[in-house]
Amino acid sequence: MILMQVNGISKAFGADEILSNIKLEVKENDRIALVGRNGAGKSTLLKIMAGELTYDSGELFKPKDLTIGYLSQHTALDSNLTIWDEMLGVFSELVSKEEEIRKLENQMADTASLSETAYQKLLHDYDQLQQVYQQSGGYTYEADIKAVLTGLHFQDYDYSTPITELSGGQKTRLALGKLLLTKPQLLILDEPTNHLDIDTLGWLENYLVSYPGAVVIVSHDRYFLDKTVSIVYEISRHKTKKYHGSYSKFLDQKALDYEKDLKEFEKQQSEIKKLEDFVQRNIVRASTTKRAQSRRKQLEKIERLNRPQGDESSASFSFQINRRSGNDVLKIDQLAFGYGDAPENIFEDVKLHVNRGERIALVGPNGVGKTTLLKAIMGKLIPNSGNIQIGTNVQIGYYDQEQANLTSSKTVLLELWDEYPTENEKDIRTILGNFLFSGDDVLKPVSALSGGEKARLALAKLMMQKANLLILDEPTNHLDIDSKEVLEAALLDFPGTIVFVSHDRYFINKITDQVAEMQRDGITIYLGDYDYYIEKKEEEAELKRLQQTEEVVQKADQRKRDFKMEKQLQSQRRKKERRIQELETIIEQYELEIEKLEEKMTEPEVYQDHEKALALTEETSNLKQKVEGFMEEWTALQEEA
Repeated sequence: MILMQVNGISKAFGADEILSNIKLEVKENDRIALVGRNGAGKSTLLKIMAGELTYDSGELFKPKDLTIGYLSQHTALDSNLTIWDEMLGVFSELVSKEEEIRKLENQMADTASLSETAYQKLLHDYDQLQQVYQQSGGYTYEADIKAVLTGLHFQDYDYSTPITELSGGQKTRLALGKLLLTKPQLLILDEPTNHLDIDTLGWLENYLVSYPGAVVIVSHDRYFLDKTVSIVYEISRHKTKKYHGSYSKFLDQKALDYEKDLKEFEKQQSEIKKLEDFVQRNIVRASTTKRAQSRRKQLEKIERLNRPQGDESSASFSFQINRRSGNDVLKIDQLAFGYGDAPENIFEDVKLHVNRGERIALVGPNGVGKTTLLKAIMGKLIPNSGNIQIGTNVQIGYYDQEQANLTSSKTVLLELWDEYPTENEKDIRTILGNFLFSGDDVLKPVSALSGGEKARLALAKLMMQKANLLILDEPTNHLDIDSKEVLEAALLDFPGTIVFVSHDRYFINKITDQVAEMQRDGITIYLGDYDYYIEKKEEEAELKRLQQTEEVVQKADQRKRDFKMEKQLQSQRRKKERRIQELETIIEQYELEIEKLEEKMTEPEVYQDHEKALALTEETSNLKQKVEGFMEEWTALQEEA
């Protein structure tokens, strides 16, 4: 079933044409990516599809009852409610039904005031309402809320926390979570991976893969696109072209299509040239003029192909160094950092040794202190304890994800020229041209630049430093995919050392030879790229699961052994108790006999008869010895008991 059809839509802002004759189709359960350069019109098209923006011409078809969920790039929840109450608002109808069910249950409990007919009607209404409630997810919606909040890393938060107390990134994540809980038939997401750490990205990928509706995504995260989409629409030069497969397959197919189109164009040009040459040579000769005229008509009928344009212009730059550093570039030992009077450090016991030529990706969950560590290396923050040692001849170049090193009041040209006043203006303009700032673009104020333009300007300043150690904090943020690929190529050829923070897993795979996973209590090094890191993490998790399973089995076995031992001990205890009772009975009987014998020995007829007295004395002595033996056994058993 087709959920939406975009047919020949065009859109312009003033004299600037953004989209022209756009065609796009969304079917049930489609997973579609919109890709293209910054400024190509991807977000504009999403807004048109979501009904938030009008179009100038063309048609958009969709069913009247189609439910659409739209997440813009800069969406953040603005609410005075708590985290839980805001998410619960998605299920207000279910909450109302739940209240109705409780009311019916209370009415049914008061059977004395109900007639049989009224009671049967109540039962019928209750049964129907329960069925609707169950089919609508009434018994699972709270679990769904908790699953989404956990996936978006709110599991450690008190759900009664007011949203006003959260950061901008947290509010954006909550906006995404709320949209996912609504489960519209068509989910439209514009850069949903912003403000997500790597673990959360993995959760979102799995969620979207199993999402029950259709999904249309704009994202510059190539790893994310490869995991989630099966159809790619490229917007280039105001038009769309459709490709089937993942993002990587789109790249391969696009390259093949270009080669094929170029060959067809060149083949046609060769045929046209042959025909034109034939006409030119033979049109004036009487014997061949008819054939020449025939070829001319053939030429006129040819539908001429345009030369394939290939990719649009890209940034072009490389990173060089002023001098080579020593082998030991950076040593961090037992570093700890915390803000002010905070009861706990953000991180502690951080150790990292960086050698010349290494490319280390610093990864870890949001809030663990990755950016803080980079700022501490740069001397912008003072650690609470530990040491940071910069090696010999090390010159550091720093890329700040917030572009705090840019002056908003300056023009693009002066932003770079003021840093390097001895350079010719022509050379500065050439460098800026390599970063796609051409003509009057260099006279724009920095404050008027887009996020992607600011990122390119910051990279231009970084390139000019010719530093041999690059400290990069989220360098791919705001860059389109093409600019990311240019940056990757420049960093791969860089002869120095790189330490960087990034959530772009594709970028990490390309650049790094080591992954440093940062936790609050230190850093773990994995000697490989991102895929290797994930593989080792899965191995560790599997080993942990096996160890936990083994521990459970061992505990169960130990419980069995303890149970058997306890049974044996109980049996032995009961035997001892029975023996103690037996001994007490025997001793009591013997003591009675001894008492009788001793009484008898006091009789005159006995103590006057030497033989009788001796016999009774020996018997009494034997009995006392037996009693003494039984008493020793009784005492030992009592102590054991």
